Amino acid sequence: MTAGNQIKTVPVSARFRAPDILRGAVMILMAIDHVRVYAGLPAGGPSAGIFFTRWITHFCAPAFVFFAGTAAFLYGQKNNRQQLAVYLFTRGLLLVVLELTLIRFCWTFSFDYSEFILAGVIWMLGWCMVLLAAFIWLPPAITGITGLIIIFFQQVFGLVHLGKGWEFIYPAGADAPRGMTILYVLVPWIGVMAAGYGFGTLLLTNPELRKKICLRIGLSSIAIFIIAASIIISRKPTGPETPAFIFRLLNQTKYPASQLYLLMTLGPVIALVPFAEKAKGWLADMLARIGRVPMFYYLLHIPLIHITALAVNYIRTGNMHMQWYMHAPYSFVPPEQQWSLALLYLVFLMDVIVLYYACNWYSRYKFQHPEKKWMKYI
Repeated sequence: MTAGNQIKTVPVSARFRAPDILRGAVMILMAIDHVRVYAGLPAGGPSAGIFFTRWITHFCAPAFVFFAGTAAFLYGQKNNRQQLAVYLFTRGLLLVVLELTLIRFCWTFSFDYSEFILAGVIWMLGWCMVLLAAFIWLPPAITGITGLIIIFFQQVFGLVHLGKGWEFIYPAGADAPRGMTILYVLVPWIGVMAAGYGFGTLLLTNPELRKKICLRIGLSSIAIFIIAASIIISRKPTGPETPAFIFRLLNQTKYPASQLYLLMTLGPVIALVPFAEKAKGWLADMLARIGRVPMFYYLLHIPLIHITALAVNYIRTGNMHMQWYMHAPYSFVPPEQQWSLALLYLVFLMDVIVLYYACNWYSRYKFQHPEKKWMKYI
């Protein structure tokens, strides 16, 4: 019996719940960090509570981008490559436009676009989709391997100096174009999306093989991260104010996303795929509903959190203090007005409840109206 005969595939018409559930989970976690932005609490410190409030949200962008690649692969199983390429290209450009217009406004509630424009996660996601539209003409395995090469050799892109525009690809020491703040560069994120696209082939195998491979990839990534990061940390000098080992271990570089950062975040996500696939009950259903409409969730959660923050400020101080968020997600809340963690999580919980019911309605409406083709973009 050949190796090919040993791998049984599942029908491509089936809806794989694992990506939806995990995507829904990280979308909820993402809201914690964005409430933190409007609460004015610094990212990563100084207390352990604030550190882990920020750290738990590090799983969001990697999982979101990775499963965007996987979703593209599954979309391609039901459509030809030309249709997939057109979808990725047009949706990618739509996301870029949304980042520069609607999303920018929702962050700041300001129409002054001349002073501050953010190249954020949706900007990055959109351009990665445009690039993936070219990668899909390669065999999925080659696309996935190419993605891994981009991730693990990303520093090569930093050696290239092609002017200010290159700063959107990878930091090379030049200033960003005037008025632009670059938060997410395209490398290594296009590698993450391409790896997710290649990962999609694994979802077509039988559950037993899929579970075995996911656990091997996920647990190996975690082990490599712990060993490599520990060795690097042990070689660095320490002093009286050096943070504890666990904080140094988990405090990996996100901008741009380092190899250790992606091993730390994607390893657990991939290891959880076979368990998410079998998850049942109200919590799994809730996460899946959110995970089916991630872009709708994203577009709604920023203005909701912003409005909620203004309301909280008014209740606490008698003033909404809109000026604190003119450059959000870079907020400038005075230290004496920063929220407590308890208030942060209370607001987060309230917002997530609203977001769930909105996503539940939209998910049902989208399913009931397949004739509305534009809804596949949101």
